[in-house]
Amino acid sequence: MSDNTSASAPLPPSEIPDPRTISVGDLAGILRAGLADFRRAPLFGLAFSAVYVLGGLVLYTVFIASGQSWWFIPVAVGFPLFAPFAATGLYEVSRRLEQGEALDWPAILGCVLAQKDRQVPSMAMVIMLAFMFWVFVAHTTFALFFGLQPITSSTADMLLSPTGLSMLAVGSVVGGGMAALMFALTVISLPLLLDREVDFITAMITSVRVVTANFIPMAVWAFVIAGLLFVAMLPAFLGLFLILPILGHATWHLYRRVLP
Repeated sequence: MSDNTSASAPLPPSEIPDPRTISVGDLAGILRAGLADFRRAPLFGLAFSAVYVLGGLVLYTVFIASGQSWWFIPVAVGFPLFAPFAATGLYEVSRRLEQGEALDWPAILGCVLAQKDRQVPSMAMVIMLAFMFWVFVAHTTFALFFGLQPITSSTADMLLSPTGLSMLAVGSVVGGGMAALMFALTVISLPLLLDREVDFITAMITSVRVVTANFIPMAVWAFVIAGLLFVAMLPAFLGLFLILPILGHATWHLYRRVLP
C-alpha cells in the first residue's frame, strides 16, 4: 500500500477477488484480532478516537448552547456514519502490524494525509451527504408529525406522547433502512481504498457484494457495531475511546477475511 501513496505515476487498477464467505462464528475471532491490535498499539487507537470523541462533544455543546438539545438525538444517531472515515488511521496501523512494519507517527500520519490525493475524499463526501440527508429526514419527520409546533423544554413529554411515539417508530424504520444501505456501501470500502488501487465506486460495489455474499454474518456485524457504538456514546462519548479503536482494527481484519 505504501507504494500506492508514494508513487508519482498512476498505478493500474488492482484486481478485486471474489468475496470469501465467512460465518457468524468468525466474528468473535475478528473482534479478538481488533482488540489485540489495540493492545499492541494503544496510543494510536486513543489518538484517532479522540478526534471522533471531541467532535461529538463539540456538537453536543453547540446544541445545548443554542437551546436545540432535542436535535442532538438525530445527529448522534447519524454521527457514527463518520466512524469508518475516522478509522482510516487505525486501518493503517493494523496493516503495518500485519506486515511487521514499524509503527511511527510520521509514517502513519503521512499515509493518512496521502489519502487526500486518492479516493478517500470522494468516499468521505458520500458519507457526509448521507449524514446531511439523514438530518434533513429527521427534521422532515418531526414536521410531519408535529407541524410547526416548537420544541419545548419538556422534550421527553413530547416524545412519549402518542404522536411522539409514532414519530419515533417511523423515524426508526426510515433511519434503519438508511443505516443498512450505508453499512452495505461502506463496511469494506475504506480499508479497500486504503489497501488497493481502486476507485470509490468500485469500492462501494465490492462492499455491497461482500454483504450480499455474507448476508447473515454481515447483518450480525452491523448489529454488533450499532450496539457497541450506542453503549459507547452513552457516557458522554467517552466509551468511544475503547470501542472505536477495537472496531476500527477489527474492520481491517474483517476486510482481510472476506477479500484475501
